[in-house]
Amino acid sequence: MKRSIMINEKDNTGTCFAAIKAGDKVNIVTPSGEVVQEIISRNPVPFGHKIALSPIKKGEKVLKYGEVIGVASKAIRPGDHVHVHNVESAIVPGN
Repeated sequence: MKRSIMINEKDNTGTCFAAIKAGDKVNIVTPSGEVVQEIISRNPVPFGHKIALSPIKKGEKVLKYGEVIGVASKAIRPGDHVHVHNVESAIVPGN
């Protein structure tokens, strides 16, 4: 089973421990290793990249470490790869 870590309970993204293929089942774990969710990847996610854990509407904050790391530039569904193609800077919009 593939795994992704949700570092903070506020996070709407998880960081993947391995490359994930579309359709893979992914266990979402806490830093202590507790499985808190299972999702199906909607598309490939490279090792170290983020996967959406919940719906993120266009314009909503993208959270990792319990902190804002960007803003969704389009709607993101659970299981989607979260990266520069669907997230923009919260500091310098449009970049």
